[in-house]
Amino acid sequence: MTRATLVYGGSAGQRENRIASDRNLLDRTAVIAEGLPASDSPLESLTAAVPVELFRIAPGCPCCTGNLTMRVTLNRILKRAPGQLYISLASNMHLAAIRDFLQDPQYQARLTFTADLDCN
Repeated sequence: MTRATLVYGGSAGQRENRIASDRNLLDRTAVIAEGLPASDSPLESLTAAVPVELFRIAPGCPCCTGNLTMRVTLNRILKRAPGQLYISLASNMHLAAIRDFLQDPQYQARLTFTADLDCN
């Protein structure tokens, strides 16, 4: 079972710093980050020290405009069965819809949710 944590708010840099500093970071961690990296992304350098797979998707709500991209990326990640998955979102506007999307039957048996990380 993969633990899933939604990280939202703040800037891309704040979200990436929050993920990089999370105590739940496991050896097998995957990150889906919405948008472009921060200029000094700690996740880019973290991947050299800890086996973290980093996937960047285009800016925009993953439950609306990026639904297909999110689904394909998530399916690829879950085939590898990481212990921890972080999903970095620019806003909490559609947080409930994203959580519902992640509770579709195809994901329900593979994901368990941890507390959200609010970067506001």
